[in-house]
Amino acid sequence: MGSSRARVLIIGSGFGGMEAAKALRSAPVDVTLVDRTNHHLFQPLLYQVATAGLSAPAIAAPIRHLFRAQANLTTILGEVVAVEPARRRVRLLDGAELAYDHLVVAAGSTTSYFGHDEWEAHAPGLKTLQDAFEIRRRVLLAFEAAEREPDPVRRSAWLTFVVIGGGPTGVEMAGTLAEIAHRTLSGEFRRIDPAQATILLVEGGPRLLQVMPEALSASALRQLERLGVQVRLSARVTSIDESGISIQGVDGEATRVQSHCVVWGAGVRGVPLGRQLAEAAGIDADRSGRVPVLPDLSLKGHPEISVIGDLAAAHSHRPDHEPTPVPGVSPAAKQMGRHAAQAIVQRLRGEPTQPFRYRDWGNLATIGRRSAVVDLWLPMGGRFRLRGTLAWLFWLFAHIYFLIGFRNRLIVLMDWATAYWSAQRYARVVADIDGAAPQVRPPASATQAAHGQPPAHRGLDSAAAGSGKDAAGAQDRPARDLSPERG
Repeated sequence: MGSSRARVLIIGSGFGGMEAAKALRSAPVDVTLVDRTNHHLFQPLLYQVATAGLSAPAIAAPIRHLFRAQANLTTILGEVVAVEPARRRVRLLDGAELAYDHLVVAAGSTTSYFGHDEWEAHAPGLKTLQDAFEIRRRVLLAFEAAEREPDPVRRSAWLTFVVIGGGPTGVEMAGTLAEIAHRTLSGEFRRIDPAQATILLVEGGPRLLQVMPEALSASALRQLERLGVQVRLSARVTSIDESGISIQGVDGEATRVQSHCVVWGAGVRGVPLGRQLAEAAGIDADRSGRVPVLPDLSLKGHPEISVIGDLAAAHSHRPDHEPTPVPGVSPAAKQMGRHAAQAIVQRLRGEPTQPFRYRDWGNLATIGRRSAVVDLWLPMGGRFRLRGTLAWLFWLFAHIYFLIGFRNRLIVLMDWATAYWSAQRYARVVADIDGAAPQVRPPASATQAAHGQPPAHRGLDSAAAGSGKDAAGAQDRPARDLSPERG
């Protein structure tokens, strides 16, 4: 016998989808949560997985386990590829369909290459665990390739790491890469000095962390430079390929940077489902693929559909203020999730829904060991700003607090404490080395031995006698494919 209760379907188990599901736990509805992965991911710490600071289970938790006590919720593993508002159904990748009375779309965003999708093969973004594993693989194998490379020019390319984008992700990634080179890998190699690695951060705007006050942006720049990071501001990336990137400054001067490890953190766009939903609902998505919503986060002409999180082109509506755009950050996604759930309950009761009001708590970003910047809005008014060690401690405990689950909090706290005192990163495991290890020319001693010659000096500066081979083709082969402030 079927239930007569309203069916609520939530697409996505990110911050917004999770909050919407939890907010409906006592509502007289049957909730179905569908996601293409089986876990909730704490994205603000994803860069720590990419840089071997944390293991994947420390920042991810199984969805079924998280909702095991919520009797009115069912979890479905599947990818939604289309929404049909006229039929009130969604279609999954395998052809199955799910019906709904109320729909909350929290499908999130993906990496944007601003019309240059061909760059993705050479500069992976950081949105999923798979992205983090790939970046970690490229970073660690770059040092391994440099250890084996006898040519100093080619070795320099392996030891050059480029991060594109001066937002929180880019700043955190660049600072951590510098710490890996200067502290984590110290003394572990015999033919190279990891501290000689070049870490380059490229930002198209005039300053880093543009959502923060200029004073904190300047502080972040100084802290990065103290870590040894080279920062290029007002620099536009014009090309990325398997051997490096090309950069153009405001003066029009072009620069070529040879690098085999490039990380993209410059932009996001809505997932393709957003454009499909907008077209099906008879509205236009914006340039970034986000779906415009009404003040209560529902779609025009379809009050039963709410879009939240990174996929929503939403505005905050405060009394006596002009509507302001809602940023794509995790606190906003959480607040939108709770608001969408409340709107569903209000509709079921026949009550009018309310416009969404975003409460901005501020922003924070870590730069490295005992280096961070914090910009918070206080409940009683005014701003609270920190930088350096105090900001780093605030960032650390804020992230531990917002992690889901006691086990995750404990593991992250232990891992960070160990890393602080030992400077080590114990998640440096690359499982897919076979067939993926960088190919370089054999060391000079090996080549000379093959020709019956005595080995040369162990230093890498000696060339391979009689080799005559160019290793660039093999070594350049591309691999395969929020602080709580980011959504």
